[in-house]
Amino acid sequence: MLASQGLAGNFFGNKKEGTLNAIEHLGYVQIDTISVVERAHHHTIWARLNDYKKTYLDELVETDKTVFEYWSHAAAFLPMRDYRFSLYRKNLYATGKLKWYFNKRATKFVYDRIVAEGPLQSKDFEEKKKKQGWWEWKESKRALEQLFIEGKLMIAKRQGFQKVYDITERVLPAGVDTKPPSEKEYAQYLVTKTIRANGLVANNEIGYLRRHAKTAIGKVLNEMEEEGLIMSVKIKGDNEPLYTTQQNLDLAASQKPSKTVSILSPFDNCVIQRNRLKRIFDFDYTIECYVPEPKRQYGYFCLPLLYGDTFAGRIDCKAERSEQVLYIKNVFYEKMPDEKLRAALGKALKKFAVFNGCKEVKMA
Repeated sequence: MLASQGLAGNFFGNKKEGTLNAIEHLGYVQIDTISVVERAHHHTIWARLNDYKKTYLDELVETDKTVFEYWSHAAAFLPMRDYRFSLYRKNLYATGKLKWYFNKRATKFVYDRIVAEGPLQSKDFEEKKKKQGWWEWKESKRALEQLFIEGKLMIAKRQGFQKVYDITERVLPAGVDTKPPSEKEYAQYLVTKTIRANGLVANNEIGYLRRHAKTAIGKVLNEMEEEGLIMSVKIKGDNEPLYTTQQNLDLAASQKPSKTVSILSPFDNCVIQRNRLKRIFDFDYTIECYVPEPKRQYGYFCLPLLYGDTFAGRIDCKAERSEQVLYIKNVFYEKMPDEKLRAALGKALKKFAVFNGCKEVKMA
């Protein structure tokens, strides 16, 4: 599972090419706004490419147009080669089969402005005079998101992490396949990419936060297994089947876990499905920024620590970029650490500090 996630060695290559390889292999990289440490999408890629720079992702989106923003199970960067499969969800929203928000007058006003004026941000719709009516900022922001989720708008780039919207026809590069997939094709895509990225997966993990595809995924799994394209295996002592390929099993057999520490984002692809994390790795993890402070056990934004093939603990830290210091508030180990683990964490923290624009690591 870790080998398929690119967390068992240099699996994707380096620099911008490695960044694209990682996104295409994983299928998505989740976006999150929290910036206690570097934001989730950059953090997730960096955990797999130690020479990663944030400019690589910007270039892939804005210049190369080989990556785009849309919805996976959450807001994410997706490979442009998979663009047509985003159309399945977009059409469900456009036809009202999935609900988001709709105000016909507001969406027409917002869309027409972008057609006429070019790329705009939500702040460009902020209305100063309340008496000028229904297109107040909140209404326009909802309309932007509606047009985006339907696929009529895309995010051309970000400025200071703020989305810049443009009509889809002006963002899509030439030659992109825009034929909407059938339900079966969409389910096959979900099965294939999830097995590729995770090594072994359960049925419900493939349809994670995609209720609209649950039935189709079940049918496709049966068909692909009958055709010999995938196989089901079981973990000793666990009756739920996991789906994989012979290629993934061969990859696993060739890998040895390294005794290094990976500091992961709470939104990393490897840990985002908490039930899977608990079941496979016996690591009970919750991000506590959404938990009331008196009920927190580990801290506002604790990060999982992967040591070889074991989740060895979590660390609560914060990057104070103005001071260029990575402050460590606390470290929680699953069991008493030995000196090798402590030394490996020390090395990882030095690298993590540099990634976060910090020159030193201090205990808070």
